[in-house]
Amino acid sequence: MKTEFSENEKTLSKEDYEETCCCLSKPGSVSPIPTGRILEKLDEYLGRNDYISAEQLLKYWLNEADFNNDMRGKLTVLNEQIGLYRKMNRVPEGLQAVKDALELAKTLHMENTVTIGTTFLNVATCYMAFGMADKALSFYQKAEKIYESELPHTDMRLGGLYNNMAVTLTELGNYREAEELFRRAINIMSEHENRETDIAITYCNLADLVAAEVGTLEGEEQIEDYLSRAERLLDTETLPRDGYYAFVCEKCAPTFGYYGHFLTEKKLSGRAREIYERS
Repeated sequence: MKTEFSENEKTLSKEDYEETCCCLSKPGSVSPIPTGRILEKLDEYLGRNDYISAEQLLKYWLNEADFNNDMRGKLTVLNEQIGLYRKMNRVPEGLQAVKDALELAKTLHMENTVTIGTTFLNVATCYMAFGMADKALSFYQKAEKIYESELPHTDMRLGGLYNNMAVTLTELGNYREAEELFRRAINIMSEHENRETDIAITYCNLADLVAAEVGTLEGEEQIEDYLSRAERLLDTETLPRDGYYAFVCEKCAPTFGYYGHFLTEKKLSGRAREIYERS
C-alpha cells in the first residue's frame, strides 16, 4: 500500500539530525556517531508515521558513520534502514541494506553476539516481508541459535524472534512447530508489563495459522477465540496510546476485517489515525 506524505512532512531541518563531528580526526581513527540520539529521533518520526524524514535521518548518519570510521555505528543504522524499507515496502532499497549489513557484519568479527543475532533477525524479517520465506527461515534459525545461547530465557527479544519465526513457519506449512513458537512467545511476553499489544499480534497470527491449516469454516470457533483475546488485549486501558500502539492497531486491524469483524477493524484503524494526527 502506497503511503502519501504532505510537502511539509518531506522537509527535515538540519538541526533535527546533525551533530558536530570532528573533521580533524586522524585517518583510521574512530569517532562514534550518537546512536542513542539517532534512535530517539527515529522513534519520533516513526511515531508520527513520517517515513520520509526517517529515511533522510538514516541516510545522513550512514554517511557520517563512514566519514567517522564508525563501523559498529554504521551497522546500527543499516539495521534500522532494513526495518524502515520493509515498512515502506521498498524492495530494492531494503535488499541493498540487507546486503550491506551482512557484508559489514562479516568484517566486524562479532560472531555469536547478540548484535549479530539482531542483524540476522532483521534480515529474516525483511526477507519474509518481501516474500522470501525460505531465506527468512534460514536467518531466523541463525538468530535463534545466538539468542537462546546469549539471552535470558524471558528476554523480550526472544519473544519477538519466536513470533516472527512462527509466521514464516506458518507460511511454509510447518504448523505444529509454528504453534509451539507462538505459545513460547506469549509465555515470554506475559512476563513483561505493557506487552498486551505484542501478545495481541501473536493471537492474530494464531488465528491465521488455524485458517491456513484447517480453513476458516472448520477453524471458526478457534479463530473467534483468538480474535476475542486479541481485541481484549488491545482494549487494555492502561496501555500507553503512543506511536507503537498506533502501529500495532494498524497492523492488527486488517486481520479483524478479513474475518468479518468490521467494527473492530474500524475501531482500531481510527485509534491509529487519531494517534498519528496528534503526533
